[in-house]
Amino acid sequence: MSLKTRLMLMILGLPLLLLALLVVAVLVLEDRQRHAELRNQLTRGAELVAPALGEALSTQDDRALSRLTDGLLALPHVQALSLQDGQGAPLLARGRVRDLPAPTDPDTSRLLERDRRWLLQIPLVNGAPTPAWLVLDIDTTPLLLTRYRHLASAGLALMLAGLLLFLAAYATTRRLSQPLEDAGRALDRLTLGVVPERLAIPPAPELAGLARRVNDLADHLETAREEMQAQIEQATDELQESMETIEVQNIELDLAHRRALEANRVKSEFLANMSHEIRTPLNGIVGFCRLLGRSRLEPRQREWLDHVQRACDNLLMLVNDVLDFSKLEAGRVELETLPLDMVGLVDEVLGLQAPLAQQKGLQLLGLVYDDVPADLKGDPLRIRQVLTNLVHNALKFTDEGEVIVRVMLEQAEASRVVLRVSVSDTGLGLTDEARRRLFQAFHQADVSHPREFGGTGLGLAICRQLVEQMGGEIDVESEPGEGSTFSFTLALSASTQSERPPELSLDGEVIVIEEPHPPTRRALQHLMTRWGARVTTRAIAGSLPAASLVVAGLGSEDLDEAHLAGWRRRLDRLGCPALLLINASPPDLPALPLPHGGEVLGKPVSRSALADAVDRHLAGTPRALPAPAQHRPSAPPVRLLVVDDTESNRRLLDELLAGPGLTVTQAASGEEALALAHDRDFDMVLMDIRMAGMDGVETTRALRRLGGAWQRVPVIAVTAHVQGEQHRVLRESGLDDVLIKPLQPQRLAQLLEEHLGIVLPAQHAESAPSARGDTPGEEDPELAVVDLELGARLAGGREPLARELLEKLADSLAHSERAIRDAVARDDEVAMLDALHALNGACRYCGTPRLGLLAETLETRLRSRGVSAVVPLLPDLYAAMGELRAWQAAQPSSTTKAIARASSSESDR
Repeated sequence: MSLKTRLMLMILGLPLLLLALLVVAVLVLEDRQRHAELRNQLTRGAELVAPALGEALSTQDDRALSRLTDGLLALPHVQALSLQDGQGAPLLARGRVRDLPAPTDPDTSRLLERDRRWLLQIPLVNGAPTPAWLVLDIDTTPLLLTRYRHLASAGLALMLAGLLLFLAAYATTRRLSQPLEDAGRALDRLTLGVVPERLAIPPAPELAGLARRVNDLADHLETAREEMQAQIEQATDELQESMETIEVQNIELDLAHRRALEANRVKSEFLANMSHEIRTPLNGIVGFCRLLGRSRLEPRQREWLDHVQRACDNLLMLVNDVLDFSKLEAGRVELETLPLDMVGLVDEVLGLQAPLAQQKGLQLLGLVYDDVPADLKGDPLRIRQVLTNLVHNALKFTDEGEVIVRVMLEQAEASRVVLRVSVSDTGLGLTDEARRRLFQAFHQADVSHPREFGGTGLGLAICRQLVEQMGGEIDVESEPGEGSTFSFTLALSASTQSERPPELSLDGEVIVIEEPHPPTRRALQHLMTRWGARVTTRAIAGSLPAASLVVAGLGSEDLDEAHLAGWRRRLDRLGCPALLLINASPPDLPALPLPHGGEVLGKPVSRSALADAVDRHLAGTPRALPAPAQHRPSAPPVRLLVVDDTESNRRLLDELLAGPGLTVTQAASGEEALALAHDRDFDMVLMDIRMAGMDGVETTRALRRLGGAWQRVPVIAVTAHVQGEQHRVLRESGLDDVLIKPLQPQRLAQLLEEHLGIVLPAQHAESAPSARGDTPGEEDPELAVVDLELGARLAGGREPLARELLEKLADSLAHSERAIRDAVARDDEVAMLDALHALNGACRYCGTPRLGLLAETLETRLRSRGVSAVVPLLPDLYAAMGELRAWQAAQPSSTTKAIARASSSESDR
């Protein structure tokens, strides 16, 4: 409550309250006094007249009664009277008197007060045998009106007094509050930093002291503000100088930042270009090293070739790691969401890493737990890359023991699962310090590891970034000398969370398992039990019915003659087929005698291969998951459309797709394909991407715009040059999958099975021809002009088709050379790219190593570095074309070739 309010209450409220209480007390006393006076006056008057009334009543003197009653009615406030006997019966009435109960005491007067009406009863004759009463009816309303008049007068007097008190209080508080308000406003302005006007000094000493202090404070603030302003001006000058310096530094930093970004971009482009530039000849080197490895070589030459092969593999791995790391740093790695199966993925990774494990004698095992769903969606390429890196590292740093991959279900939701994948080994182990810097780029656990084991230290850094980009985490647990366990989590989409169905249903077949490696033995026992078999070991085999199959793991010590003889006797006693698991690659598997049939499998054996082997050797055992149905000739034929502007490419696809139930239609351009699409429907389209006129992407978009069934028809991109980013662009353009040239029949069959649900009949490649374009056994330092063996393999094993495609390529070289020369003359990069792409695609199907390598290199350089990087290599390309034309000219005549092709075709039939 403010001071002003308190003063107003003290000056106005308190005196007014006291006056009100005094007025109320006076009015109450006066009212009581008037009532008492009226009561005494009426009682005395009535008692004085009562004896006379009694006598007049007894004598029946009407005149006296009238005179006496008139006198009583003249009393103040008397409205009526009545003379009543002892029973209350009226003897005489003047006016209307209310009913009154009979008096209990005949000698006593009484006054009854009911609201504003009184009743006064007075006995007329005291001691008479028949008592009589005088009853007066009195109305006290005038007394109430008198009270109200006094209250109104008192209220008016109080209002007047209150007004006077208010004026006095206002004047008093005004004199006191005005200086305080002025001081308050002055302080508010001082708070805002504004110097107020000086306050007038009031007469009151207390207020005068306050005003003087406020004035002193204003003077002090003015002085302080002037000093602060001077300091601000000085600081502003200094800050301005600093800002100019900082602005110059910011400009320099911005320029440095731009230079750093440009350098990073140039570095990324350089890494990308160099990776393609290096990988192109490396792929050629690796491929021809493998071809050379199949020829007759001396032991020392084969040793040198193995060193070259290992060096190429290491160099290729280094290039891939650097490229992946640069893409991850630039944020250009985009994840795909494709169907994947963890069992097949783990088996594929272990199959690729098996040679290193077999070379070192390590046990390599993959365990995918049963609760891991089969239908998952993620990026299989990146998961395979992470898993391959971890398994390769585990094998590289493990000299003896085992490497085990485990895939477990950690968390499951409605449409999402979290898997934990771990790779454990019994290798060197890691110290705490090594674990802390293990996932950093270009760091390994020990400074001697790059020299001893190789590698760049990028693999684990790439794994960490890929796992984090897929929404997971990667960690390692390790102790020096006790091995390591690398584990990471994967968040994947899942269409179902049901348990994986078993691959077989063995219906209680007795299977004997003998495996010296405990984890592998437990895995085999669990797998066979889940397939419904009764599993036993050698120790208790005699107490069970005859075994249906023996699954045994043989170590290196079991391959000598003594141990093999023991195995032969044991298998002969069991009298059933045997599956022998040996830690060796297929070419190195020994030819072991199996008395009752069976086969030898190399470790690690995939689950599907094991299921197939068990199914083959248990005759009559049904598979729980039936194989895909073969395409029946009676069913409607599957219509395929092949779109390619190169005749040889169309011819090869037509040959590879030849089979019952398949109808292949060819289109030489996008316009022709679009015209065919208006007339008929197709079940699948194989679309070349780089074509003259309407390219493959434009044609696909036009087909999709036709609507209807064309919205769902699978369109497969067929191209010889596609990078990771282009995969995403092709999918966004409406294409469903990519088929890379040179075509692989297995990949083509896989696409038909995935998109159409059909399986091509098994196509066996023809025997490799003995004739080659170069002289057998001749040591040629350069790539061969023609390799018919390579061409036959690229043509799906069809040597006549390979020769036909080679002739078509040789016939088209003159046109290709003119197109390239014209593009160079016009400096038309697009036309040159079209010509080189067409030549590269044609070479992919033919055994022309030298020309194919040059075409691939030129197309890669043109895409990454432009025309200037291509021109210096064009003379080599023209020379390779001339060599191929010269080779064609040296071949037998076309008639002879036609006869040879016809006879070959006849023999094929």
